[in-house]
Amino acid sequence: MTVLGCDVAVIGGGLHGLSAALHLARAGRRVLVLERSWVGRHASGATAAGVRTLGRDVAEVPISLEAMEMWHRIEAIVGDGCGFHADGQIRVAEFDSHWPDLLQREARMRALGYTHEEIVDAEELRRLVPALSPHCVGALVARRDGAADPHRTIAAFRRACEAAGVTIVEGCGVEAVERRGADWLLSTGARRFTAPVVVNAAGAWAGRLAAMLGDEIELGLKASMMIVTERLAPVLAPVVSVVGRALSFKQSDQGTLVIGGGLQGSADLDRQASRVDFATLARGARAAVDLFPVVGDVRIARCWTGIEAKTRDLLPVIGASPNQPGLFHVFGFSGHGFQLVPVVGAILCDLILEGGTQRPIAAFAPERLMPARAAA
Repeated sequence: MTVLGCDVAVIGGGLHGLSAALHLARAGRRVLVLERSWVGRHASGATAAGVRTLGRDVAEVPISLEAMEMWHRIEAIVGDGCGFHADGQIRVAEFDSHWPDLLQREARMRALGYTHEEIVDAEELRRLVPALSPHCVGALVARRDGAADPHRTIAAFRRACEAAGVTIVEGCGVEAVERRGADWLLSTGARRFTAPVVVNAAGAWAGRLAAMLGDEIELGLKASMMIVTERLAPVLAPVVSVVGRALSFKQSDQGTLVIGGGLQGSADLDRQASRVDFATLARGARAAVDLFPVVGDVRIARCWTGIEAKTRDLLPVIGASPNQPGLFHVFGFSGHGFQLVPVVGAILCDLILEGGTQRPIAAFAPERLMPARAAA
């Protein structure tokens, strides 16, 4: 039986796996990506592709700001603009009672030395989003934020990986793992692969894969739902969310409105399937009409939900295994990982090649989600 060897095997062909593979390949490593279905099949292909620093957990802010600088030169990194437009992201205070949340957030960011989030009054909000309902009183804005095209981004990262020499194998799920000296032996049906280093980028299935590799990591699920409408003339440029509502609202390059905000459907890991809960989804449509009355008669073209990993603290898992040499984890982005993609690949490259990174990632350590005995 032929066994294919490489320097690093990345398990999971979503954007974070591709980003790690790209950085490692450009650093001279032979990299293999193993994907059970096809590249971008689950969370990466179901995302609304928000490129957002606004409202990030404080632990994520440093790497999110670095990632934003990378997004503003993304074509130089992957050879394509990825449909990225920096038209801003806006968190709206619909009523006066919402102001304290936004004012406290801005004050906290400024106290920490961050200036990327800015309070704007009703007049400036109306200038930024003329179609917004006039009852809204102000907002918190990150002007360099925006959104991208998820499928164009997946294709760009894939092309960049292949140009750098990464081998991508689709339809190839890891079924068994064992140690062979300093290497991992990965069995995928009739095929075998060996590598001294494995990156677990398996998304919602990463907890199961971690257990196969010797790490018990607590991991939950999300099945965030999205709506896409028929095409319209331009209504807004920024991405809009609202305090107290499960709503994210943007308009694509094609003119369709993309409506999300974290409303949940259901997911089944064993079947690799998710389902839309239409009664719950209707709340998102109602919120969109309340905030943007102009879209009240717009027709819905389609809706969907994807399968995403969710950690209990909603922070990702990024780091080396404390138990298994040559094992690194990158998953659990809990519905807000798209913007972090460029920098997370660089972090994995640091960890694998240098044994550490100067970027602040302690809050993302796998140990925090492990039983005490495993992390000891």
